Amino acid sequence: MRPIAIITGASAGFGRATAIALARNHFDVVITGRRLEKLEKVEEEIRSKTEADVLALNFDIRVKEAVEEACSKLSGKWENIEVLVNNAGLAAGLNLIHEGSLDDWEVVVDTNIKGLMYCTRLILPQMVERNRGHIINLGSIAGSWPYPNINVYGGTKAFVRQLSLNLKADLFGTKVRVSLIEPGLGDTDFALTRFKGDKAKADELFKGIEALKPKDVAEIIYWVANLPDHVNINSIEVMPTCQAWGPMSLKRN
Repeated sequence: MRPIAIITGASAGFGRATAIALARNHFDVVITGRRLEKLEKVEEEIRSKTEADVLALNFDIRVKEAVEEACSKLSGKWENIEVLVNNAGLAAGLNLIHEGSLDDWEVVVDTNIKGLMYCTRLILPQMVERNRGHIINLGSIAGSWPYPNINVYGGTKAFVRQLSLNLKADLFGTKVRVSLIEPGLGDTDFALTRFKGDKAKADELFKGIEALKPKDVAEIIYWVANLPDHVNINSIEVMPTCQAWGPMSLKRN
């Protein structure tokens, strides 16, 4: 029987690439996302290009009741989640903290912190009961390294880092693993979301550089998930070669 992985925010970017990578490598997958049309395209791609079974769940991770309803649909074989990839996350706005938008901050906190907590709390008990499973959280270098205009987003990713460490502490004595992946600049929809759909600004960010591709991070996640059960990768920080710490430290061609 193929192991089952659930990937949040699987409609694009790192999440989509991870779902496809796992589906190609002996996993059946549950994909989640709030953008139904994109989620259905990922489901179709997995079905047409892999031998994996796939279950698509369309909901907004920020809404606790929606997460609870979606998780209640994990019945039969889909109850046996082997890997949870907490990928869903975003940044909104590009302001100094004294000029920031409270509405933007609430969206970021609800997605990056609360959504991750909801999914983890609802899926983790079954892993503990089976004494087997793997939580893989997507953080960011912004959770460790400060730089201007990223304030609240960086704070949420610091939360993801610390929660991952505390999950590992709480799960000591079980065979449930916890890993944290912290990417630097990635060529995904992340920038477009942050700039609120301003494609010109998003494109300018990537001008003259080779950022991380979604498949780069997906391969790391698959490697971490596919290690022997007695091996736990605590954290991996990964940046494109052109980047040092922070987006201002980019070497452009």
